[in-house]
Amino acid sequence: MDNEQDSLLPIANVGRIMKQILPPTAKISKECKQVMQECATEFISFVTSEASDKCQKENRKTVNGDDVCWALSALGFDNYAEAIGRYLHKYRQAEREKAANQSKGDEASSTKGSRQQQEEQTEIHAPLQRRVSEKPANQS
Repeated sequence: MDNEQDSLLPIANVGRIMKQILPPTAKISKECKQVMQECATEFISFVTSEASDKCQKENRKTVNGDDVCWALSALGFDNYAEAIGRYLHKYRQAEREKAANQSKGDEASSTKGSRQQQEEQTEIHAPLQRRVSEKPANQS
């Protein structure tokens, strides 16, 4: 069992992510966290495997963010691919700005860039969180 647990995402992190989307008074059972832990780990493995296959066909050894976006889309997760693509673009942009600010030695701009990056991450994650928390129209 220990070996299986080592290959799964940390359950505390899974629980923390789950709590973020639920109302503050909601409780999550241990079993629910474990099921979600296994599902999330399997999903990441599934997408990573698809991205890795693409890299192997292209004779590359490194899987990058673009490969993950491609894999999500190829597997039918277009909405997630689009959201991850936007996040990846903003992340790269923030990293370039951070590098430019560090080369200038301008700490004030670096702090601003960090705050801006946090705001952009929140902006990107919000639509995903809303989709997860919204009840499908066909269910009552």
